[in-house]
Amino acid sequence: MSEAIMEVRDVHTYYGHVHALKGISLTVAPGEIVALIGANGAGKTTTLRTVSGLLRPRSGEVFINGKSIQGMPAHEIVFMGVSHAPEGRKIFSTLTVNENLNMGAYTLNDRKRIEEHRERVCTLFPKLKERRSQIAGTLSGGEQQMLAIGRALMSDPKVLLLDEPSLGLAPLLVRAIFDTIHEINRSGTSILLVEQNARSALKLAHKGYVLETGSIVLAGPAATLLADERVRKAYLGEQ
Repeated sequence: MSEAIMEVRDVHTYYGHVHALKGISLTVAPGEIVALIGANGAGKTTTLRTVSGLLRPRSGEVFINGKSIQGMPAHEIVFMGVSHAPEGRKIFSTLTVNENLNMGAYTLNDRKRIEEHRERVCTLFPKLKERRSQIAGTLSGGEQQMLAIGRALMSDPKVLLLDEPSLGLAPLLVRAIFDTIHEINRSGTSILLVEQNARSALKLAHKGYVLETGSIVLAGPAATLLADERVRKAYLGEQ
């Protein structure tokens, strides 16, 4: 095994008869932000869902800290140190902000640790502290995204999976979310980031992978991918 905190090794995932991931391999090192970019339908969300146990690969394996998570249910993978903030946020809209955060802390039994993690989340996202008693479904889109990330952080993950954190947000909020992702990473959390905004994702990341129709077609340091002519034309809107 490499020193990767997370490794996806030759994974094939299917939706019924549809071959969604075709033997992809990638690694996330401790303290690293890894960007996964590609067009809609390329397999980015499927990759995160496979890592977090929401989908089972038909072949290949995922390793966390050198241990295979093959066949583990999703809730046990959270205990392994993996948290997932899914596309579309998937917050519990009828619960309060505080109750949503508590749902993210179900792996913890120590009330003091739960409060420490809640305080960390509220430091990262002061708006959540202001709205802690508010019903989550009444929050703005940006606040709901903060809550989805905050809930994922409540289990103190070693690897945070972020699926389209900027989707549907105004540019000012997008910058704020990306600044916070950088801050989360600086505190020691490794991040696998799926993001349509390829330029922002690669500027933030240490390295990146490009997915096309279920296969990784390019990989390397983020700065190298930003300068790659194929990436610039296909994903950065340059001619």
